[in-house]
Amino acid sequence: MTDETAQMPVENGALTNGSDATSPAIRVLAQYVKDFSFENPHAPNSLREGSQPKIDLQLDVSARAMEEAGVFEVDLKINARSERDGQSQFIIELVYSGLFQFANIPADAFEPLLLAECPKLLFPFARHLIANTSQAGGYPPLMLDPMDFGALYASQKLESANAQPA
Repeated sequence: MTDETAQMPVENGALTNGSDATSPAIRVLAQYVKDFSFENPHAPNSLREGSQPKIDLQLDVSARAMEEAGVFEVDLKINARSERDGQSQFIIELVYSGLFQFANIPADAFEPLLLAECPKLLFPFARHLIANTSQAGGYPPLMLDPMDFGALYASQKLESANAQPA
């Protein structure tokens, strides 16, 4: 299997796909753990069997332009807290980031790309880190359900539009 994005040549700072220099293009330049924390405050007592744990999951996405034209950093922030019988089992805080380069993208398409499509590309890697870390902490792997970032983005846009005064 080949990596399509790795084969996109860059000419004069703009992405090309080999056929049309005006075609829209997105390229993942890098992805990385920006911040990561795992706390297991009540181990080993919290590792004992008990009632079903309650998982509180919070997710946030942010993006910012970098100094290089057309390059943006997208942060996917995931906080997961497991509690059982009123006591914390574990707390995971992760900021998983990516650098994305865009070429020939209309201005009105940037926001949905940055806040829906880019996090969709980052999520599987963040999910894997969280599952492995919770398992290394002595718990069953925390397998996050797949996220529909497009629907989350649309819902957030609708909420903000409804919150605006008429």
